[in-house]
Order: sequence, then C-alpha cells, then structure tokens
Amino acid sequence: MKKDTQDRTHQDEVRTAPVKLIDEQQLTPTQIVEQLDKYIIGQRDAKKSVAIALRNRLRRQNVSEELRDEIMPNNIIMIGPTGVGKTEIARRLAKLARAPFVKVEASKFTEVGYVGRDVESMIRDLVEQSVAMVRSEKTEEVREKAALLVEERLLDMLLPPVNDADEADGDAGKEAMVVSGGEDKDGEKSLEREINRKSRQKMLERLRSGRMEERQIEIDVSSDGGGGGMMQIFGPLGQMEEIGGIMQDLMNGMPRKKKKRRLTIAEARKFLEQEEVQKLIDMDAVVKEALRKVEESGIVFIDEIDKIAAPTTGSGGKGPDVSREGVQRDLLPIVEGSTVATKYGVVKTDHVLFIASGAFHVARPSDLIPELQGRFPIRVELKSLTEDDFYLILTQPRNALIKQYRAMLMTEGIDLEFTDEAIREIARIAAKVNETVENIGARRLHTILTNLLEELMFGIPEMVTDGRITDRTVVIDGGLVREKLGKVAADRDLSQYIL
Repeated sequence: MKKDTQDRTHQDEVRTAPVKLIDEQQLTPTQIVEQLDKYIIGQRDAKKSVAIALRNRLRRQNVSEELRDEIMPNNIIMIGPTGVGKTEIARRLAKLARAPFVKVEASKFTEVGYVGRDVESMIRDLVEQSVAMVRSEKTEEVREKAALLVEERLLDMLLPPVNDADEADGDAGKEAMVVSGGEDKDGEKSLEREINRKSRQKMLERLRSGRMEERQIEIDVSSDGGGGGMMQIFGPLGQMEEIGGIMQDLMNGMPRKKKKRRLTIAEARKFLEQEEVQKLIDMDAVVKEALRKVEESGIVFIDEIDKIAAPTTGSGGKGPDVSREGVQRDLLPIVEGSTVATKYGVVKTDHVLFIASGAFHVARPSDLIPELQGRFPIRVELKSLTEDDFYLILTQPRNALIKQYRAMLMTEGIDLEFTDEAIREIARIAAKVNETVENIGARRLHTILTNLLEELMFGIPEMVTDGRITDRTVVIDGGLVREKLGKVAADRDLSQYIL
C-alpha cells in the first residue's frame, strides 16, 4: 500500500512539473516521414523509427529541467543490405533537423594501442561540422552589413574622402589661417568636401549598378603560408591528430604577411567580404552555440558496425581479429555518454543520437557485446528492393537518376526522354542482376544507366554539330534498353564485370 502511494506521488510530481509546449511549426513524425518519402522509396518502418527519435529529442528539450537529463536518446540499429537507403535516411534526417551530422565507418577505428583512428575522433569531427554549420548561419546574418562595409572600403580605395587639413596642422596652422584670410580657405575646404561627397555618391551608384565590376584595383591580401600540409602528418595517428589541430590553430593565430594584388572589383569584393564577415562574427559565441548543438541535437551515423562484430564475440569467444571487440569496448562509453575533449572545449555525448547500420550477412546484431546492444535499443530491418521499388526510385524522388541525366543533357541543349516501357525494363534488369550476381541495392541503377547512356554521353556534342540529332530530342525506349543491356544482363559472367 505504501509503495503504491509513493508511485502515485512520484507520477503526480512528474505530471505537475512545468513543461513547454512544442512549437507548432516543428515537424511532426508524420511530416518527417513525408519529407523522407520525397527522397527515399519504401522502408516505412525505418522512417517511422527515425521520425520518432527526432521528435522525442524535441520533446526532451521541452520537459522540465529535473527530467531533461534523465531522458536518453533512442539509438537505432538499421539492418539491411547495401544500397537500400540506410545512409540516405540518416543524412536526410539531419538536414531536416538542421543538426550537426557526421558519418563514420566503424571498420576504420581500431582498439586503443593499435595504429589507426580512435573512436573519440568521431565526436571531434561532429564538433567541426557543428562549428562550420553555425559559422555559416552567422555569416548569412551579417552578410548584408558586411556588404555595406565592403562598399565603403571600395569607395575609399577608388575615391578617398577629403581630410580636414585644419585639424592636422596644429595650433600654428590655425594662427596662420586667421592672419591670412582663413575664412576664404575654410570656404574652399567646405566646397571641396561637398564636391567630394557628391562624387563619392555617384561612384557608389556606379558600384551598386555593377558598371565597375571589371575595373582593377590594388588591395592587400593575406598570404597563406601553406602550413596545412605539414599538419596532415598527424592525421592517421589517432590521439596525435588533436595535437595537429592545436598546432594548426597556433599557426593560424600568427600574424600573416600581406601582399599587394591587382584584382577586379568583383574579385576584390569577395576577399573584402570575407575579412569583414570575420570581424563581425563573434567566434566565441559561434563555438558556444556549436557545442550546445552537438550536445543537444548531434547525430552520429556509424556505418558497417557489423564489421566489428565477430560471430563469436557475443558468446564471449575470441575471433581471429582481437581488435574487433576492443573497438566495441572503446565505442561503448561514447555511446552511453562520456566527456570528450576537443580543441573547442569539452563535449558531453549523453544526448547525441547514434544511428548504426550494417548488412549483418555474417555476423548478427546479437554478436555485438551485450553492453553495446543495450545502448541501441531500437532495431529496424530494411527490406531488399524489388522491381517495383526500382521503378519508383527512377521516377519519384526529387533527385531521381533519370532527372539527373535529363538535367545534365539539358546543358547540351538536348531533351532526354525515357518511355515508361524503358524505365520498367531498366528496373527489371536491375532486379534480375541483383538476384543473380550481387545485391547492391539501388546502386545497381547507376551502373545500368551508365552503360545504357555511355555512347550518348560521350558523343552528344559531335552528334549535335554533325546534324545527327536535329530536333534536339533523344528518346530512350524499351527496345533500345533491351538492345544495349539484354545480352549483358543474360550473361552472368559479363554482368558480373559490366553491371
């Protein structure tokens, strides 16, 4: 009875704790899935899981402070063959959330003590992405003000303002002016300033109209010392890459030599805008905001996690590569929440969302060490793509391959058209080759379309000039697809090397 009373009291406390309602402008899980549908065909279960995870992150940020730190992210493992949309789902999700995102390959990491990247480098990469994202946002905010300052600098170079000589001459000069007609000189100076002001106004109008973009001026440009090449030595040495980053920052902080260059006003405007933007942006505020974004909304996508899961790891045995389980144990504290030192400051990973993926052909998710399995509570299986899926992939997404090829040939003045029969034939061949050779998912469409359009993409400029294409329209029909690809698709040995 006493325990029931305590439970009810605790529930009442949670219920009455102050909360903020989520802004109506934020995407709902249904809207997130609809946005993902524009780029990824099928895989409804995976889309629902990531949509819920993204919405739960938003919910956590709006609950009371005493509970906020207790709510852990819904880390996800996506299981499915290559080319079915695992990486694309995570990448598009990060864009929708406007969140820092980094994709890493689990197979590139090695156990501490071995030569290779340490697992903490994924968080350092995430912080770099976040700093770049926030800097870009702040740049857009100050770009308009920076453009005005650049105009002033260009104007000063083209037509310097008249200096008040009276102030520079000192008391002796003033006494001399009073003795010998100072009032006339003062009037001449005022007239000169007025003429200068009007001239600068006309020059400013010409600058803004773009009539002076090709005129050359001489400006001071910072010369880069090219120290970056030396710093790259530290890249693959795990912990040493942090030292390389610090040394790079020290070198960047040193005064750079200036050299004069003659540039057109259009080119000079870009250099000057970069300098003005740098002056207007508060980098301390940028770093602070970037670190907050990483901790509250960062997303890390760990691909090929099955490559570090030996088939015997889960049952306590040792596989042929002792580093596999070591990488998992190094990964565990990062995923469950730890503190990582970066060159911008300390970052906590407690609320970073981790999405892992793998084909799991040999190993299974249960072959991961139990502690790591527990940190990925949500598992989603992505289905292999069918012939109908391939047809939809070729036609529906905003970035569909057929749309990409059409856009490229538009630059040559050619309208490329695919008949419905041709698209269905391409989808059929893709599904057949994936079944008989190796299932590489939607990536098979790239190889098939490349082979189908190879001669056209190679010879199109000459075809236009020679008059072989007169109406500026090229139609790809089912017969042409079968003629080009039928023999290759039927021969297993050929399709293995060509498709």
